[in-house]
Amino acid sequence: MAVYFKIMKILVTNDDGIHHPGLCTLREELARSHDVTVVAPDRERSAVGHGITLHVPLRVFSVDHGKTPAFAVTGTPADCVKLGLLELVDPKPDLVVSGINPGPNVGVNLNYSGTVSAAREAAILGYRAVAISVSDPDSTHFLAAARFVNRLIGRLTAFDIPKNTFLNVNVPARPPEKILGVKICRQGLARLEEAFHRRTDPRNLVYYWQGSETLFYGESDDEDGVALAAGYITITPVRCDMTEYNLLDRMKDWDLWPE
Repeated sequence: MAVYFKIMKILVTNDDGIHHPGLCTLREELARSHDVTVVAPDRERSAVGHGITLHVPLRVFSVDHGKTPAFAVTGTPADCVKLGLLELVDPKPDLVVSGINPGPNVGVNLNYSGTVSAAREAAILGYRAVAISVSDPDSTHFLAAARFVNRLIGRLTAFDIPKNTFLNVNVPARPPEKILGVKICRQGLARLEEAFHRRTDPRNLVYYWQGSETLFYGESDDEDGVALAAGYITITPVRCDMTEYNLLDRMKDWDLWPE
């Protein structure tokens, strides 16, 4: 991967809260070479998807992140990106980086992930964006992922990704010397095996607790989850446009109106 150095203004966010070690490692690594501002949730907001806050006010607090300007927001990751890009960061950033998320964001997880949604929101607003995750929810191997993002940013200086598209990156939670390389992958169709536990509270009212989720990968080497499980860093370009164009063309021949 050819690397071209340019100092960039970067907005860093996440869905695990502004003090999460993954974000702190990312901020520290990127700030070595770039101008970084942090705008992130004031608490964990995992798996909130692309939710935004409409019915209560958003409050912003300055937070100590060393020499890096940092703002905690009482909202979702998408709120943080909107507020950061439209109000808090001036001049506007060159790039938005969301992460580092503990746990993989592959397959159907892209639909639920606050980490991924933050990058998607930036792309919707016309900014280049990267979402970054590591494969193990209990991982402490954030530095390798942060350094890879810094290297990837150097490549993005010379190659502009298409409009309304962002990059979803997943890094194996292992020492750098045990990572096998980088694969450019498609989003897999990995599915979740889900369960709900039915319980009764002290007032004899029924409630449900969502149980453990097992993510099943496919078998194709070009799927994000399969390549990640094999030990590769995966990069998937993701479009904000969710139109199914093949069906769109076929539907033009449907005779639906008038009856």
